[in-house]
Amino acid sequence: MYKLLNTLLAALLLMHGAAQAQTPQQALKTQKKVLLLMGTRFELVAVSEDEQLSNKAIEAGIAEIQRIEALISEWQPTSQTSAINRSAGGMAVSVDEELYELIRRSLRISELTGGAFDISWAAADKVWKFDGSMKTLPDSQTVTNSIRHIGYNKIQLIPETHSVYLQEQGMKIGFGAIGKGYAANRARDVMRKMGIRSGVVNAAGDLITWGKQADGQPWYIGIADPAEKDKVFSWLTADHTAIVTSGSYEKFAEIGGKRYAHIIDPRTGYPATGLKSVTIICPDAELADALATATMVLGREEGLYLINQLKGVECLMITDQDEMVTSENLHLHYYQNKPQPVKAAIPAKTSKM
Repeated sequence: MYKLLNTLLAALLLMHGAAQAQTPQQALKTQKKVLLLMGTRFELVAVSEDEQLSNKAIEAGIAEIQRIEALISEWQPTSQTSAINRSAGGMAVSVDEELYELIRRSLRISELTGGAFDISWAAADKVWKFDGSMKTLPDSQTVTNSIRHIGYNKIQLIPETHSVYLQEQGMKIGFGAIGKGYAANRARDVMRKMGIRSGVVNAAGDLITWGKQADGQPWYIGIADPAEKDKVFSWLTADHTAIVTSGSYEKFAEIGGKRYAHIIDPRTGYPATGLKSVTIICPDAELADALATATMVLGREEGLYLINQLKGVECLMITDQDEMVTSENLHLHYYQNKPQPVKAAIPAKTSKM
């Protein structure tokens, strides 16, 4: 662990081979597109010999993300997720197998994390405001009432009909802490099926890579100081890897001189404390997305213990005291002469769906 002064964590996708070295045998080219999807900034990158194929694959990846948003968004009244929420306490809702399986996996992560990750947190989404409008803390009774309808064990799955039943009126599910990771996975899968050998899908801090850059080098993910976002103090190399950062420094409420993170502990109704950011590194963006949130909620000791038990999963934390803590098998690389970033740091995930 290392002591850092005023240093936060952000994932930075570095494509430093801008003037890509190409050979007649390789002749690889990089295409990318940045746009707003699922209420946040997405960047899709494709590397191949065929520029037209890359652009088609990127558009197919975008279409897949839009399809997923229409399925899981709690903010779109036509989505199956909204139908589940409207029927809370009334009747079970039959849904597509895809959504049913996403909910089933979410419940397994809830069990793994002791409820630190819980898609039913959405029932309390009206108590805390992180848009600058909140000037006083909610009273304790309001917070207590807000968690009455939270509880992943109140979400019933009926496998025979692929139905979902929320047992209490007032319950609500939302995928803000797992949906973008799932969408990144699916966009990658679509692009790879179309023949894209290398690429990146980055959903505002939920990032997954495969293959290498056009110049043959690995994708570099830099750990940056958001106060000086063009400076990187250490590096991760990423190959078929997801890297997801969740943090309190991009979206928070400041009340009475104290900062309250936008990440709510679904077990208490209060913002998570103790950590400024968590970065999860593992092969799966969906899992990394959920674990980043859960680890922020669990805090340094419990969160580190959990991650150290999971094979193939690593994490890097920045505490409220600006101390960097890593899981047992995470190895950072420090370089004196690495090129500077060519684009701004990717923010931690903060948006709603």
